Amino acid sequence: SGNWNDTDSKLVADEMIADSVARPWMENFIKEKQTKPRIIVGTILNKSDEHINTETFTKDLEIALLNTGKATFVASKDQREEIRSERMDQADFSDPATVKKFGKELGADYMLKGQINTITDAAGKTTLKYYQTELELIDIETNEKVWIGQKKIKKVVGKSKYKA
Repeated sequence: SGNWNDTDSKLVADEMIADSVARPWMENFIKEKQTKPRIIVGTILNKSDEHINTETFTKDLEIALLNTGKATFVASKDQREEIRSERMDQADFSDPATVKKFGKELGADYMLKGQINTITDAAGKTTLKYYQTELELIDIETNEKVWIGQKKIKKVVGKSKYKA
């Protein structure tokens, strides 16, 4: 079909994360803080002309980064709200020896944000689809962008739906 698929999602996530952790920001952080950076994934926008499930792409990014062993993740905003609700329930209904305490959450050091774009070009019986994924890693305390990555995929679709 030439559309974005699960293989594209995994390929882009793996390649972009490998590039990210190989850059100086990672070594500098670990050297300065003596710990792995904590990352939260922010919004990944779908600016393409087709439906792309950005939640599955976000999960592929998290998996790729966790598998490097060089960083950890903190829960997303929606996940934190659900977990906080569970803590409140525990405070009211659970054995006090097993209740998880408030105020023990870890803050993220960086936020990963990005977008997926497409460009479609048709010539004769051939259609080309270009997917361009851009990600930025931003220091939450200073708003400094410590890494920007870009990955392009080109797909050739044999028969155009348009007649010449």
